[in-house]
Amino acid sequence: IITSLVFLLMVATFPISGWFALKIVPTYERMIIFRLGRIRAPQGPGMVLLLPFIDHWQRVDLRTRAFNVPPCKLTSKDGAIISMGADVQFRVWDPVLSVMMVKDLIAATRMTAQNAMTKTLMKKSFREIQVEKLRIGEQLLLEINDMTKSWGLEVDRVELSMEAVLQPPRENLVGPLATMPPGLEGLDGTIQQLAAHFFSNTLALAGSGTGAPEAADSVETVNEVEPPTAPLLTPASSAQRKTSVDELLSAVESVLSEALVRQVGASYQVDITLPSGTRSTYFIDLSSGSGWAGHGVPKRSPDVILEVAEKDLQDLFLGDLRPLSAYMSGKLQVKGDLHLALKLEELIKAMKQDR
Repeated sequence: IITSLVFLLMVATFPISGWFALKIVPTYERMIIFRLGRIRAPQGPGMVLLLPFIDHWQRVDLRTRAFNVPPCKLTSKDGAIISMGADVQFRVWDPVLSVMMVKDLIAATRMTAQNAMTKTLMKKSFREIQVEKLRIGEQLLLEINDMTKSWGLEVDRVELSMEAVLQPPRENLVGPLATMPPGLEGLDGTIQQLAAHFFSNTLALAGSGTGAPEAADSVETVNEVEPPTAPLLTPASSAQRKTSVDELLSAVESVLSEALVRQVGASYQVDITLPSGTRSTYFIDLSSGSGWAGHGVPKRSPDVILEVAEKDLQDLFLGDLRPLSAYMSGKLQVKGDLHLALKLEELIKAMKQDR
């Protein structure tokens, strides 16, 4: 009865109602109509009649579309920490399911692709991720389609992209080939690893390795066997960890230079949590001049805000803890650009040379 009354009203007010009731649907779209809350068969292409007040409609694009999975940090099977993203192409094959089964199609598919990518890559070694990206992409394609086919969506392509290498693999290689170190849980001891690992120029984020000449396929060779790190500060007594924050600040001020400012080029605010639970704020400004450090907040807005406990700060500047390891373990909280935060290692290296 309601439908009939609305239809008669539309006829009585025609052609004015025609401007609102008639919609043109192009060939690459379908229109999903809910009449009094009930879904109807997809309409289009061509002209579609909508009844005022009782019809609610939604357009569905059938063309191939794409979105990117934002880079996320993950750990490979051999301990490498990488930032990995992906580009995904998809299309809708069932307009009704795409509207009925999921509210935000792209957001749900992006989350599904990110979860599948993380779970798959954590089972691969860094070398496998490098040389088998196409095969891994095809594997992800099947896994994502298994989860999204009930949404009326089909993924056509998944292309992985490595944004950065934050930490190289953990194994220590001595000869041309070496097996995985024994005792590492979840690793196959019979797998042979290459003696050299090749990374893109973004490996500079990890602060290790030597650069290769720039080319279309430039790589960097990294020597992962690092000499043991000696303490940066040598106190008079054996109570090395009791070095106060003020003494650390004095050591920082002694190594500030224009060369260090050119290397780092950032301003830091360091919020230190003391054992008593109170907080103390310091700043290290390496953005201009010869740099300076002191108590309180910097004069201009800092590029990075660091939050760290006093003990962990001592470990950082004594050389017992690297900035990347502190960040990954949660001991160092970073607000701002992670790349700039990791440049603190340049300051620590300068303190080591000054020791």
